[in-house]
Amino acid sequence: MRIKGIHHVSAITANAKENLHFYTEILGMRLVKKTVNQDAPSMYHLFYADEKGNPGTDLTFFEVPRAAQTHQGTNSISVTSLRVQNDQALNYWKSRFEEMNVPHGEIKEQAGRMTLAFTDFEAQRLVLVSDENNKGEKAGTPWDQSPVPQEFGITGIGPSRLTVGNIAGTVSLLTEIFGFHKKGQYPSDENGQPDILVFETGEGGSGTEIHLEERTDLPIERPGRGSVHHIALRVDNEEELLEWIDKLNKNGIMNSSFIDRFYFRSVYLKDPNDITIELATDGPGFDTDESLETLGENLALPPFLESRREKIEQRLKPL
Repeated sequence: MRIKGIHHVSAITANAKENLHFYTEILGMRLVKKTVNQDAPSMYHLFYADEKGNPGTDLTFFEVPRAAQTHQGTNSISVTSLRVQNDQALNYWKSRFEEMNVPHGEIKEQAGRMTLAFTDFEAQRLVLVSDENNKGEKAGTPWDQSPVPQEFGITGIGPSRLTVGNIAGTVSLLTEIFGFHKKGQYPSDENGQPDILVFETGEGGSGTEIHLEERTDLPIERPGRGSVHHIALRVDNEEELLEWIDKLNKNGIMNSSFIDRFYFRSVYLKDPNDITIELATDGPGFDTDESLETLGENLALPPFLESRREKIEQRLKPL
C-alpha cells in the first residue's frame, strides 16, 4: 500500500472557453475529458493531459463563472508544476510565451532542476520544470496532434507547492500517514522566509514531489479564479483505496468515504491547514466511455447523470 505520486491537480476558472483556448492552443495539452462537476453538474469540469490522459498528467478545471479573483495566501496549493522533457524545452517555451504575451519569469534552477514560472490569463500560478536530470516516476507522452512540437510538449504534473501557516501538521500527515519522506530543501524566493521543504513518495522524482512552504506573514488565501481547489494523489487500485480509507478512519482523520467518480475512485480529506487532498485510483481511465481517438470531443457524463443530459446541456455554454 503506497502512494505512487501526484494523480491530478484541480483548479478553478471563471471562463471555460478561454481556459480551453489557453491550455490546448497555447500550452498544447490535450482535452481528454469534457464533462461536468459531478457534485454541481451545471458547471463544466475540463481535464487536460497527455495523449491518453494517463494518471499523473491531468490538470483539471472547474468552471465557476462568477468566481472572484484569488487573494493569495496560506492554506493553499500555491504553485502547480508541469513537466517537460529537458532544459532545451524551457528555451522553446520562453520564446513561445514572449510571442504569445504570456506573463513569465526567467529560466532558473530550483530544487536541482531548471524551471520557468508563468501564469495563465487568470493568474493561475504555474511552473514548467525540466526532467533533464530527473529520475523516478516516468512522465507521460505529449499528444502528437498538439500545436506544440512533441519534443517540447508537456509530459505531466510535476511538484505541487503547498503554502501553509503551520507546517508541522502537514509534515506529519505526509510522512506518518501517507509515507512521504523528506528529500531536501531549497531557499525561498522571499527574503527572510524559511527554506521550502521537498517531500517525495513512490519511485521518487518530479511527479511524486510535494514542496512545503511555511509562511506566517501572509493571510489565509481567499480562493477564486486562478486558485487550486485540490491535489489528488495516486493509489494503484480500488482495493488499496479501501485500505487507505480504513487507515484514515483508524487514525481519526475525517474523510468523505469512498466515492465513485466513474473514471477513477476517490476519497477526500483535509490536511491540518484545511487544504483538500484526494486519493484517486489509476483506473478505470478516460477511455471508459470514449475511444482514445475521440477523447474530449463530446460532453461525457457518468451513468448516474446520463438521464439528465438534455437539461445539463441546456445550461452549459458551448465551447
